[in-house]
Amino acid sequence: MLIALKLLGSIALLMFGMKMMSEALQKLAGPQLRHLLGAMTTNRLSGVATGALVTVAVQSSAATTVMTVSFVNAALLTLTQAISVIMGANIGTTMSAWIMSAGFSFNIVNVVWPAFLIGIILIQIGKHRYIGDFLFGLSFLLFALGMLKATGIEMDLASKPAIVDFFASFKTNYGTILLFLLIGTILTAIVQSSAALMAITMVLCATGAISIYQGIALVMGENIGTTVTANLAALSANTQARRTAMAHLLFNVFGVVWVLILFFPFVRMVCGIVGLDPTASEQSPTQLSFALATFHTCFNLINTAILIWFVPQMEKLVCKIIKPKKTEEEDEFRLQFIHVGMMKTPEISVLQAQKEISVYGENTQRMFEQVRELYSTEDDQAFAKLFERIQKGEEGSDRMENEIGRYLGDVGDAHLSDETKLKIRAMLRQIGELESVGDGCFNLARIIRRKREHKIDFTPRMEEGIQSIFSLVEEALERMNTLLSGRRENYEITESEDVERRINACRNELKQQNIDSLDAREYDYDKGTVFADLISECEKTGDYIINVVEARGGLLYQDRV
Repeated sequence: MLIALKLLGSIALLMFGMKMMSEALQKLAGPQLRHLLGAMTTNRLSGVATGALVTVAVQSSAATTVMTVSFVNAALLTLTQAISVIMGANIGTTMSAWIMSAGFSFNIVNVVWPAFLIGIILIQIGKHRYIGDFLFGLSFLLFALGMLKATGIEMDLASKPAIVDFFASFKTNYGTILLFLLIGTILTAIVQSSAALMAITMVLCATGAISIYQGIALVMGENIGTTVTANLAALSANTQARRTAMAHLLFNVFGVVWVLILFFPFVRMVCGIVGLDPTASEQSPTQLSFALATFHTCFNLINTAILIWFVPQMEKLVCKIIKPKKTEEEDEFRLQFIHVGMMKTPEISVLQAQKEISVYGENTQRMFEQVRELYSTEDDQAFAKLFERIQKGEEGSDRMENEIGRYLGDVGDAHLSDETKLKIRAMLRQIGELESVGDGCFNLARIIRRKREHKIDFTPRMEEGIQSIFSLVEEALERMNTLLSGRRENYEITESEDVERRINACRNELKQQNIDSLDAREYDYDKGTVFADLISECEKTGDYIINVVEARGGLLYQDRV
């Protein structure tokens, strides 16, 4: 029982160490990774190289794959680019197998203690705490590997007749290979960590419990099982993201199929590279672990070398398998780029949220355009339909604010860099102000309906004033969306501030004009009240717009005050 607990505890510590390393590296290089994935995928070869580099950097093919699915979901990568990045991620993940094999080749625990010491010092100092987090994760990983090696020796499965006879009952044939492949697939899908299953496989091979053939079959299953992570992440995503996840599955399935056809000669070739005789009764644990790592690397390198030339064909195949959802274009105010299932990489999720906020801004501008159309609509039936549409838009705006806010709250619960935390704070303010813009549009629609119900006709001078302030608000919205959809470093906030000043000046001029006209008895009080309400609501909407701009530009409300 104690040995079993040691084994399970070591695996748990291994998974925790991998997760901690991955998160720390993402915090260190989150923005750079985003730019790297976006900029270095100009062709298939550069996409493969990018995927491999990012995976080596974050030590998690699952993180890279989910990140790639997220980018496709946000329309930042094409499906063709994403397929090549995923191929590279499969190459990059082989680094984990080599780290595992190194843990079985010498007493790796000796390097753990100084890494723990340096890590805790960096964390306590605070300035380089993400490097400290990485060292802590690496230390846990290496310590877990050392414990696995020691537990495997302590288990001494090769000396237990019952276990030896059980595994010996599986003859070295295709039936056994397929069975172990299935076991590897199922276990990896459940644990969602191919690294953990790779470590278990190395322990079983090193202790003589299973043969190298059975171990390699488990590794093949792990390659298929690890694709479950991306497919789960893409369940609620858009069509292209689901196709990207499916391409990951097809890539590994294709590799497993051709390896199965050439299984025994291919395994003998791999064993020959590390100097291992697969038929020998006694084998070196170090050579066995290196043979598994070598197979994993050869499998992914050869598979990529074959399929890199057939990316267009893979794209056509996944497009045939995954059809678009019929409901994807029904709701104007709906989330397009962020989904609960995509929460694997919090640093990248922030980019998804900003993309969604950009769509939110475009929807509010469209809502204001509908208000202007409502103002000039004369037909009663058309007016009623348009008013109802604006009302639904306001309800959709409220819903969108809640869903984005809830998503950002979930992202904020993860361990994030200080820069990302500030971005989330700014985004929460952006969506709050955008919701107020939606409320302002609906308030304007209600004032316009009141004007219609009371049969109030404005004078030509009043009409000119209303159109002037409407145009200024629309210009403010256009500039706001230019900022939301682009990089804030390339935007001059002074342009939006100038429009805001012109809105305020127009409001003041029209209010004074209204007072003078009422004093001169040019029109009655009801007409003047409706006119003043429209002017006031437009000015408030302009305030909400400049608040969005300042939040996106990195300014807080108190900075402006």
